[in-house]
Amino acid sequence: MTTEPRISRFPVPELADMPGDIRERILAVQEKAGFIPNVFLVLAHRPEEFRAFFAYHDALMDKPGNLTKAEREMIVVATSNLNQCQYCVIAHGAILRIRAKNPLIADQVAVNYRKADITDRQKAMLDFAVKVSQAAHGVGDDDLAALAAHGFTEEDAWDIAAIAAFFGLSNRLANVTSMRPNDEFYTMGRG
Repeated sequence: MTTEPRISRFPVPELADMPGDIRERILAVQEKAGFIPNVFLVLAHRPEEFRAFFAYHDALMDKPGNLTKAEREMIVVATSNLNQCQYCVIAHGAILRIRAKNPLIADQVAVNYRKADITDRQKAMLDFAVKVSQAAHGVGDDDLAALAAHGFTEEDAWDIAAIAAFFGLSNRLANVTSMRPNDEFYTMGRG
């Protein structure tokens, strides 16, 4: 008998036991993706935090702006790599493969964005995101000037910083909960 690996070291509620709004959101994601990403199940353990987490996630990742959806995912993948977050590197690497329509770029960014086949503009974006993720106390006007030299506005800098900061929180929760990436993520966007 094969036992499925646990997706979290914390309790994961049954779908039927979740508040209606959370269950509806999860079922909508399942309908679209064909499976339920484990992050939804794991975070449903704390319904109020689930709602706040995904509201901020959506505000950052789904908004219009100068950053493409693929670039937003690049930020998540590059910073999650440095935070050693297996769940986010695997899950958002899959989303990046789909959004960039290029599995090579997604894998390169997941390992070392500095050697990835991305634009100088995107490298500057990721340099800033990494600094926010790893040493935000050192961010200064020169960092914003470096972004501006590549056409990024102050609002873009805020977006880059907010995504890096939010996923710092996400990476830490995923690591503490021992969140397991869904098997489906490993093959998404590769064919």
